[in-house]
Amino acid sequence: MIDPADVRAAVTVHHRSPGGASRTGHFFEVRRWQGEPWIAEPDVCDAMDWAALDALPAQMVAYCRAGLDAYTAGARLALHFQMPGDAVAFDPAADRVRLVPDVTGGPDPGGPDAAVVEFTERAVGRIIRWTDTSWARESSRVWRADGAQGGAWYVKVHQNQRFHGREVRGLRTWAPALGAAAPRLVAADEGLRAMVITAVPGRPLHGVVLAPEREKAVFRRIGALARRIHQSCPARPAPAGSGPAIAKADRHLVAARAHLQPGDEEFVRALVAQAEHLEPLAWVETHGDLQLRNILYDPDTPADPGEAENSGPFLAVIDLERSEPGPALRDLVRLSDAWHGRDDLFEAFLAGYGRPLTAAEEAQLVIDAALDSVSGVAYGAAHGDPELVERGHRTLARLRAEHRAALSPTGDAR
Repeated sequence: MIDPADVRAAVTVHHRSPGGASRTGHFFEVRRWQGEPWIAEPDVCDAMDWAALDALPAQMVAYCRAGLDAYTAGARLALHFQMPGDAVAFDPAADRVRLVPDVTGGPDPGGPDAAVVEFTERAVGRIIRWTDTSWARESSRVWRADGAQGGAWYVKVHQNQRFHGREVRGLRTWAPALGAAAPRLVAADEGLRAMVITAVPGRPLHGVVLAPEREKAVFRRIGALARRIHQSCPARPAPAGSGPAIAKADRHLVAARAHLQPGDEEFVRALVAQAEHLEPLAWVETHGDLQLRNILYDPDTPADPGEAENSGPFLAVIDLERSEPGPALRDLVRLSDAWHGRDDLFEAFLAGYGRPLTAAEEAQLVIDAALDSVSGVAYGAAHGDPELVERGHRTLARLRAEHRAALSPTGDAR
């Protein structure tokens, strides 16, 4: 016996069978009842049982499964238009349910818009949960997407076409060389500037507190990952006119001027003057934004035992939207802030990297770090990224303390 007050209309499914017949199915949630349920229509129903929503029977009628999946996803309305030849029983390979967005424009508050949802579900199947995992800045749009059949992916919408092209290219070229230490590209849509990638375990290293010996093992592993990125393709001569980004220095200095400390601009301009005398370095594939917040650490995931260099803690790189060819030390610019004052961590990185820096690389690293800091202050202030602004100030103060004299092209103080 059921009291009508304990019944709530939950989901309506507009269904079309494989034969073309169309009807609507109405699913109700019953919160309380008395007695034991029984089959009231044995001529149309051959079984009844209790099942958890995340462990439904394999041989359910497909449209019944569609209603329960829509209910699990929090939708109130769904379409389930089967195709000729589809089985009556649920087939994960022919999952036809489509959730109808509510008037807010999305199936879940905080999730992506309907076009991105459709693109994602074409790639990996129906998504029942969207979790916003964006960085704390206005332009970041990233979600974790949990599938109705299990599995999880990340969906990213890039703020511009350049970032989208860079990340997709990086995922298709050098990222496979890292194996499990980088996400895999599942799908990309240039028009939406959206991509779907596999999930990798761990949390960003930024802010993680480790014992000194563990830190050294982590930085040795970072060095090994950087080496694998840089060796994923043969090195090539730098294009004519390449070198430190001195052409952008004026623009970044103007944009950051209101946020710089007294003397910062003069220091950077002095370095820029020295950069004109540096020889261009060979180009390799680079991550482009290799820093602790873009490196995931998971102490519970074993490293790949198939390669000796992978022994030690599990790390993975993410956020490849600044990936492009350039000098190898491009990936050391932002990492250098992490090993400041810890020569043991720098030495551990180099041990994993497999070689020391040349004097010319050390000289260019100082200049690139200063230019990157000014760029970071300008970008972070304009896009609401206080961590980027703070890191830029910190790096500039460090560089000014360490390099009061201008540098020669060989890296020696004059």
